[in-house]
Amino acid sequence: MARARIPEAEGTAAVSAARASFVSGEASVPREVAATAVRFLLQALAERVPGNAVEVRVPPFGAVQCVEGPRHTRGTPPNVVETDARTWLALATGGTSWAEAVASGAVHASGTRATLEPYLPVYRPR
Repeated sequence: MARARIPEAEGTAAVSAARASFVSGEASVPREVAATAVRFLLQALAERVPGNAVEVRVPPFGAVQCVEGPRHTRGTPPNVVETDARTWLALATGGTSWAEAVASGAVHASGTRATLEPYLPVYRPR
C-alpha cells in the first residue's frame, strides 16, 4: 500500500525542525519529526528522479525506488543505497556531499548504478 503524499508545508516544517536539531547538536529529534522529514525528502527524490533501478533506504523510516533503468521485482535489489536519517537529511539538503558520506562509511551503496551524486541535493532549505 502506498503512503499518502506529504504536503509541502508539513514536509518543509519537518525538514527545518530536524536540521535545526541536528545542527545544534541535540541528541535526538522527535521520532515523528524525523520520520516526516526523511519521508518528505525521499518523496522529493522519487519525484525528481523517477524510475526503479535504485532503491534508497533510510531505516526505519522509509525507502523509495528511483533512477531510470531496469525494474527490480524480486529479492534484494541489485542497486541499493542505505543510510541513516541524519546522513540522508544532510545529503538531501546539501549539508554534505555524496563523496564525503560514502568515504565516511555513513552511506552503503551496492551495485553499478547505486549512486545519487548527480541528483543531490533534492531540497534546498530557505
